[in-house]
Amino acid sequence: QVQLVESGGGSVQAGGSLRLSCSASGYTYSIYCMGWFRQAPGKEREGVAVIDSDGGTVYADSVKGRFTISQDNAKNTLYLQMNSLKPEDTAMYVCAADLITPVCAIVVGLFNDWGQGTQVTVSS
Repeated sequence: QVQLVESGGGSVQAGGSLRLSCSASGYTYSIYCMGWFRQAPGKEREGVAVIDSDGGTVYADSVKGRFTISQDNAKNTLYLQMNSLKPEDTAMYVCAADLITPVCAIVVGLFNDWGQGTQVTVSS
C-alpha cells in the first residue's frame, strides 16, 4: 500500500496554468503505474493521464497537447503540468497508484490506492 498526498490546486482564469504534485510514501517500489484522475460535481471520475515505471505515458484525448504528466522517482513525486486551462477542466484532481496489475492504462479500476485530491477551478 502507498499513501498519496496531492498539492498545487487552486483557482485560475481560462488560458492559465497550474502544476499539481502528488507525494507518495510506503511501498513505492511496488508501483507499476501512477495516474491523475479528475471528478467534477455530478460526473463520474475520469482519467486524465498515466505514467508507468519506465516513463511511458498515456493521455486522455481531452488534455492531449495541454497537460504533461511526469515523475521524479528519487523524490517519489508525481506531477501534472496543466497549460491552456479551460473551464471544463474544473474538477477535483486525484492521483492514484497501481501496485497489482502490470498494465498502465487510463482505467479507474486498475488503480488500488488513491489520494484525497486537490481542487482545480478554472473561470472563464
